[in-house]
This record gives sequence, structure tokens and C-alpha cells, in this order.
Amino acid sequence: MNIYDLFVKPYESYTSLQILLEAAGTFFGILSVYFSIKKNIWVYPTGIISTLIYVYILFNFGLLGDCMINVYYTVMSVYGWILWAKNSEDHIHVEVSWATKKEWFFGSLLFMASLMLVTIVYYYKPYIDNQFSMVGTDLGLYHLDWANWLDIITTSLFLVGMWFMAKQRIENWIFWIIGDFICMPMMIYKGLGITSVQYLVFTIMAILGYVNWKKSFKEKSRKKS
Repeated sequence: MNIYDLFVKPYESYTSLQILLEAAGTFFGILSVYFSIKKNIWVYPTGIISTLIYVYILFNFGLLGDCMINVYYTVMSVYGWILWAKNSEDHIHVEVSWATKKEWFFGSLLFMASLMLVTIVYYYKPYIDNQFSMVGTDLGLYHLDWANWLDIITTSLFLVGMWFMAKQRIENWIFWIIGDFICMPMMIYKGLGITSVQYLVFTIMAILGYVNWKKSFKEKSRKKS
């Protein structure tokens, strides 16, 4: 399979609106990560635009886990926006730190709860696809392909990452790095070439974000000592 088959051919059947929406979601998503690296509160309004677009896109492509996580992103973005504004002296930038053991424990519970919840949603996917009718519907996980299983895992990773980011914890970048890397082949498989490139950019930016936040924390600690 060549580059044309991966990144061009899938779009031959798409409408101009679908392509425009995916490109817009990608643009605002990358912009949001950039602001996150800079610890700038604009990470949230730009992120909300991107996530709302992807709620629509992912639902139509059957990636229910990622669709749900984007709904969660939108809600958490409002929460994070309020939290960052409250904890910022200039209402734009925030200070960051490492997570506590208690926060890691809660993050682990979030991860496990998400795995179970998204798996249950996929279990009932035949019912959802059948216009919420049980007529001729067989419930189960038999219809899942490898991309769907990866979707369940990445959804859980991103959920915890988003929560750690709202709390201004450095560890949030670890979850983004792992999840973004996994999403690249998944999006290519689903015919979302633009989005797969976005996740490649996200992976690189997440690594830069981790390095930048870690450096910022060290500099802050050095000034206090």
C-alpha cells in the first residue's frame, strides 16, 4: 500500500464539508497543544472547537470510544479553563508540578473505569447502529476489529491525560505521548489520513511539552531554594 492509498484515496468518497471539518479540527487541535506547551490558558477555547468537530467526525466513523473521549474533553476543557483561570496570576499562564500519590491512585481508577465503560458501549454498538432497536440485533464484542480495541485503550489513556492536564500535572504528557503514538495507525486504518498526521504532530509536540513543563518546574524549584 502506497502513500496515495493511505492519504489520498480514502478522501475520494468524502464531501468537501467532511474534508474541511477534519482539516479545521486538526488545525485547532494542533493550536491547542501548542498553547498547552506554553502553559497558556488558550489551550482550552481552541481545544473546545477541535473536540466538538471531532465528536461529529468520530461518531460518523464508528469510533465510539474516541467520540466519547472528545465529549469528555469538551466538558473537561470547561473545567480546566475555570481551574487554570483561578490558579493563574495573570489569567493566562499557570505553574505546573508533579502529581501526588493520591492523584496517581485516582488516575488509575479513572483508567480502569474508562476501560470498562467504553467496552460496555462497544458491546451495545450493534443496538446503537440499529437505530436503538433490538430487532435482529446481536449484542457482543464480535464486531470489534483491532482499531476498535486500540480505541478503547487510547480513550482511557486520554481521559487520564486530560484530567492530569486540568490539574496542571507534568505527567499528563506521558499519557498523551503513548495515546497519540497508538492513534496514528488506527486513524490511517479508518481512512482519516489528515488526522493520522495530526497525531504524529501531537506525539512530537507532547514530547516537547513534557520537556518544557519539566524544565519549567525545575526552574521554579531552583528559584524557591
